[in-house]
Amino acid sequence: MQETLVTPTLSVLSRSSITMQDRSSTAGQASSTGPQPSRPSVIPPPSKSKGWKSGANVRRMRRIIAEDPEWSLAIVPLLTELCIQHIVENFQNNPILKQLLPEHQQKVLNHLSPDLPLTVTANLIDDENYWRRCCMQRWPVCHVARHGGSWKRLFFERHLENLIKHFIPSTTDPAVILDLLPFCKNYVRRLRVDQFLPPVQLPLQPWNGELSDSGSEAEMEQPTGDHYQLRDLVAGLSHLEELDLVYGVKDCGMNFEWNLFLFTYQDCHSLAATIKACHTLKTFRLTRSKVDDDKARILIRSLLDHPALEELDLSHNLIGDRGARAAAKLLSHSHLRVLTLANNQVRAPGAQSLAHALAHNTNLISLNLRLNCIEDEGGQALAHALQTNKCLTTLHLGGNELSEPTATLLSQVLTVNTTLTSINLSCNHIGLDGGKQLLEGMSDNKTLLEFDLRLSDVAQESEYLIGQALCANREAARQRALNPSHFMSPITAKGPENPVG
Repeated sequence: MQETLVTPTLSVLSRSSITMQDRSSTAGQASSTGPQPSRPSVIPPPSKSKGWKSGANVRRMRRIIAEDPEWSLAIVPLLTELCIQHIVENFQNNPILKQLLPEHQQKVLNHLSPDLPLTVTANLIDDENYWRRCCMQRWPVCHVARHGGSWKRLFFERHLENLIKHFIPSTTDPAVILDLLPFCKNYVRRLRVDQFLPPVQLPLQPWNGELSDSGSEAEMEQPTGDHYQLRDLVAGLSHLEELDLVYGVKDCGMNFEWNLFLFTYQDCHSLAATIKACHTLKTFRLTRSKVDDDKARILIRSLLDHPALEELDLSHNLIGDRGARAAAKLLSHSHLRVLTLANNQVRAPGAQSLAHALAHNTNLISLNLRLNCIEDEGGQALAHALQTNKCLTTLHLGGNELSEPTATLLSQVLTVNTTLTSINLSCNHIGLDGGKQLLEGMSDNKTLLEFDLRLSDVAQESEYLIGQALCANREAARQRALNPSHFMSPITAKGPENPVG
């Protein structure tokens, strides 16, 4: 043990002596060549050795604390990250996406700006998250469920609607809208436009005649301009299914004039040709546009024998009996399933025309005539038609000046009709006796699920008992939906494949 300890010491001393000899010899050589300045020899003090682990302990004690919490040793990014960053920064001039791997495509899409031109992104990007960012940037409130659950469809439909709402005839270039067609035609299925701006007109000379109390006659006589024509736009939308229009101006403020809310004859003829040529149109709504009988007949004439139309809504207009007669003709020459003429001027003759068509119709499932004035004469005609009709499920006759005679006939309808599921007679004058008649009809009815009798002067007891009957019908319908085979008719249960005996 001692030898092992002494040997390193001797070796160290021998090394030091050799070193000193080398230095002295080197100094002698230097003195022979010339005078050299004397340098004092410094011998460092021997360090205290703490064992072979001392170096490791020193290294373990050293720490580097970065001021940036995101600092890491990976200073140089990966080459793929640099490439993705370059693609994102130059995407507008050189859009590269489909050639990338799926994980790289997603990284590029996550970093793309929502402000890129539609000419670049429309037909290239289908990622819903990207279009969701585009929508949320422009509109704080977005109901994607109203647009088929597609954010891309929501963006293009609302973008196109905004362009139409702010289009000024004879001022805005039509190419602003038509140039968008190649990029949005595959995604737009519905257009809801609640504003059409008129052309800008120079101020007219003041009218010298006497004004009425409202002043509407003087303003109505002013020349009016036609609005934006939808023909070229709709012709380019190959998948359009719903068209919802309101000819008016929103937020006009102090610039209000009656002629801002006119649906002109030129507008009417152009729109009629537009919807006639759109063979994919399933729903057409034109509301709050002052459509009278003549304009309604022009529009309905263009819809005769339409191959796809299922819903027509002309509510909140000025349609009377002649317009209702045209609508009745449409029931016999189309596949219409929903007809809404609420808040118009339809009276008994118009209701009778609709009833005559309804008696032979096999497609219509919903008829809405609320807020008209068909009275008992029109109500009784509709009740007679429902005794033979086998397809209508929803009937709305609220606010039509109906009374007990109509209720009496409807009670007979309830005993024989097995297709009606919803009737609305609110805001009429059914009366106590009429309520009793309806209650008697409900005692034999097993299919009606909704019956609105609010503000119709029906006794509370009758209304309560009718409500109890409706609850029983709804429970039976729920049981049929849960166990359809249990409620199958005997004839159907036997069938050709399951003979009895």
